[in-house]
Order: sequence, then C-alpha cells, then structure tokens
Amino acid sequence: MNSHINSAEQALVALHPATFRWLFGTVAGWLLIGACFMIVGIPILLLILINDLCTKYTITNQRITIAKGIIFRTVDEIELYRVKDVKVDYSLLNQLFNIGIVSLHSTDVTSKGSVLQLRYITDARKIRELLRNTVEVARRNRGVREIDMGLVG
Repeated sequence: MNSHINSAEQALVALHPATFRWLFGTVAGWLLIGACFMIVGIPILLLILINDLCTKYTITNQRITIAKGIIFRTVDEIELYRVKDVKVDYSLLNQLFNIGIVSLHSTDVTSKGSVLQLRYITDARKIRELLRNTVEVARRNRGVREIDMGLVG
C-alpha cells in the first residue's frame, strides 16, 4: 500500500487515464489514429501513452491524490471535505467506450480558482458517485458544513 496513507485512511480506488479507450473514444484520438497512418502520429501517441502511464489518481476515504510526471514529478492532493462539487463530462463517443473526465471544484488553497481533473478515466460516472458519497462522509466525520452566501437584497 502507499506509504503516505495513515492507518485511519483507506485507499478506495487507484486509477490511470484510459489511453486506449481515449484513442477510440474521442475525436482527438481518431485524428491521432489517422495521423499514425502518415507516421507523424506515432511519436505523439507514444508521448501520450507514457504520460498516461505516469499519471496516477488515488482516491482514499480522506483525500484525492494526483501524481504526474517522470523526471519532474508533481503530486497534488485535495482533502475530500474541501471538495465543493464533482462533475463528469463525456461525449457520445466517450460513452461508447465508457470513459469521461471527472472535474473537482474545491476550497483548497492550492487549487482555488482552478479545477482538478481526472482525465479520461474508465467508469467516470461511477467514480463521480463514489466521490460524491465519500465527500459527504468525510464532511460528516469532520463536522464540516457548507454555507453559501448568496446575494441578499
């Protein structure tokens, strides 16, 4: 198991981008396949494959971790109780290959104003539901309540 997970934290799922599903499940993938027939797309495909193999999304009962890179590794984490919204995007072609992009909006200082994305993962709709439920449990366990201050007047 991961050494950075404490004894109370349980890993729920570890994911990688689904490169081959992306290849056939997106318009960009099909364009790249066409470019491969002209030899130009093969190096691009290899770079995408290496990038996806070196990207790991880990969801535990306390946080989400995204690790990327080979030489220059970046690890980004968001505590689940800080997640404000979980959204999934997918096209008709994505649905045929069961992939999607899960987007997370949070109150985390390092990601404030930006969206954290789990790109082209398998079973994206199920992962969104898993995250939604796990976020609620994490908030309940920490006693966190959200108060939205709308326009008064």
